[in-house]
Amino acid sequence: MPERYRRYFLKDKDVKTLLAKASARLKIDLEQVYRGKSSFEVVEAGFAEVFLFDGEPVLVEKGESVYPTLVFERFRVAAPKIVVDMGAVPFICKGANVMAPGIRSFEGEFAKGDLVLIVDEKHGKAIAIGEVLCDSRKAKETKQGVIVKNVHFVSDQTWNFIKNIAGHAEGKVKA
Repeated sequence: MPERYRRYFLKDKDVKTLLAKASARLKIDLEQVYRGKSSFEVVEAGFAEVFLFDGEPVLVEKGESVYPTLVFERFRVAAPKIVVDMGAVPFICKGANVMAPGIRSFEGEFAKGDLVLIVDEKHGKAIAIGEVLCDSRKAKETKQGVIVKNVHFVSDQTWNFIKNIAGHAEGKVKA
């Protein structure tokens, strides 16, 4: 975790802008989900900004890109999923992209550029969030090459940072 970071509450207009941007990216109406919530914070770290809604780290912004964290339950439930074989898990958890041969199945439909949840085949646990490089129809037909660009995974810098800022003990952050 960076030694110094800045944590503060967001202004209402900044919350509205963030929720609109994230809603478009995640295809979830976050303005509806978080209507009436009182606590919107941002934690500025050297590598990204992490957004907490009522104390839960749910969004990350790096540059112009906004994506959900692996602990954002609403996204985990609603997102299309790509199920990978157990042999691919250690590589994905070290930042590797998801390759076609490691994919066991697809759950839900997606378009090129959408964010998807990567889950392991044995336990169904979320291990990464990625951006798909083709639509679901083409992904199902593809037999080789990269299908998903890994953007956030268990054990990455964001994962380790949110465990600390949210006050979660080791192993208590749901994956």
